[in-house]
Amino acid sequence: MPAPNYYEVLGVGKTATSAEIRSAYAKLARERHPDRFADPGEKARAEEFFKDLTTAFNTLASDKNRREYDQGLERPRAAPPQEIAQNAFARGVQMYEEKKYHEAIELLRTSAGLFPEDPRYQHALGKALARNPHWAREGIQAVEKAVQLAPRVAAYRSDLAELLLAQGLKLRARKTAEEALRLQPENERARQVLDQCGPAEPEPPPASGGLRGLLRRKS
Repeated sequence: MPAPNYYEVLGVGKTATSAEIRSAYAKLARERHPDRFADPGEKARAEEFFKDLTTAFNTLASDKNRREYDQGLERPRAAPPQEIAQNAFARGVQMYEEKKYHEAIELLRTSAGLFPEDPRYQHALGKALARNPHWAREGIQAVEKAVQLAPRVAAYRSDLAELLLAQGLKLRARKTAEEALRLQPENERARQVLDQCGPAEPEPPPASGGLRGLLRRKS
């Protein structure tokens, strides 16, 4: 969890004087001291706040510490991987909706590369890749991974069924669509895939086995 802004903790502006900082600290220390709270939950929250309050005061009350702290605030903060992935995902989905598939793929590769175990990223990347015939197979693999990561999400399976059908893989498309319907019987896209696949091919009769089958073949 990122450290709180010490000016915000004390409730003062960045141009506050040392006297204003001391005054703000004294006021909050009286009002938010843990000993003022009987409820265990409120007392615990007050203790956490009092730690931040003390650290904020010790930092800003010293000219040297305050100068170093201000310099740190002015440095650009490196975004954490989660934030990078989420932003890339949001922009990638937007690019996909605007039919800018190449841009969408680049952004969604970033998300899936940072967090390959997130089914949302794999699913979105797979759909975008499938828009390019040269990357259709890779797109199917990405959506298959999303299905493996989130096997109870019917929408992932219906999307996979559509991609498989588009590649002429009717048997796999049918099976995947049936799985989607077992999870979500009202899934219209899965039903459309089944309709486009046509009637299921009858299973071949089981091969005769054992002594009786051997005698029948000899007779």
